[in-house]
Amino acid sequence: MNQTHEGMINVLGYNLYYRSFEPAAGDKMKGILLCLHGGPGVPHNYLLSLADLVKFGYRVIFYDQLGVGKSEMPKNKYIFSIEYGVEEVEAFRNTMDLGKVNLFGSSYGGLLAIAYALKYQRNLKSLITAGGLASVPLTVAEMQRMKSELPPDTISIIEKYESVGDFENPEYVTSMMEFYRRHLCRLPQWPAEVQYTMENISKPVYSLMNGPNEYTIVGNMKYWDVTDELQKIKVPTLVTGGRYDEVSPKVAESIHKGIKGSKRLTFENSSHMPFWEERDKYVQAIAKFLDQVNVPTVVKKRKKK
Repeated sequence: MNQTHEGMINVLGYNLYYRSFEPAAGDKMKGILLCLHGGPGVPHNYLLSLADLVKFGYRVIFYDQLGVGKSEMPKNKYIFSIEYGVEEVEAFRNTMDLGKVNLFGSSYGGLLAIAYALKYQRNLKSLITAGGLASVPLTVAEMQRMKSELPPDTISIIEKYESVGDFENPEYVTSMMEFYRRHLCRLPQWPAEVQYTMENISKPVYSLMNGPNEYTIVGNMKYWDVTDELQKIKVPTLVTGGRYDEVSPKVAESIHKGIKGSKRLTFENSSHMPFWEERDKYVQAIAKFLDQVNVPTVVKKRKKK
């Protein structure tokens, strides 16, 4: 029977919530997958389908970043930045005594994983991005192109409220959902984990770093672009995304081209969440990649504290 643990740990002076799924004691464990959620400011819950990787012999760990989900909200809201996020990943890895990890990042988490790899790749076995990005300007340009392909009536409503900065108007939110249904998650009914995440976005984090919505990135990360630095990443890398991803295949291709020797997979029936939209296929693909860079060890019985 698999083991599941959750709790709070102190990272850089703040309490962060984590969840760990791992093979049972006595089973073989091939490696650790540390998962970084997106947003920024989106709780980890929408990534929980990746816990399926336990049956392939991997320990899968999630945590809510500072100010998100069940983790502590700092008094200083201006602490939220990509640079802080990188140091938080490293401190979390050290505090949890994880050793070298396979690092997975979804959306902004993919950006964060790339930023981490540029500074700390010595602590990685591999890097995986899902709808990740190395250039915010390129991503925004692609999102604006996709937004322009929405029905004319939807575009008119969006432009009407954006012109006056009324991003909370119910009519605007309804129209925005048309974009999300096409490019965020295409399932007719969103999984409960995804629904929970969307209803519990940390506005202080999301607003400061991103902006009012997915395709309006006006926060402190809007100019971030490390495309020219990607060649520095030497660890085995897998770039994944959906055919209809809001972080488009063009963005995925820019990462793939930048990281020499990387592999790229596009999931034809998915948008931004192939780990739900094509769950079994996605998990099997990740397991296959991980198996190439991880050596099994026997899971020891966890000591009681």
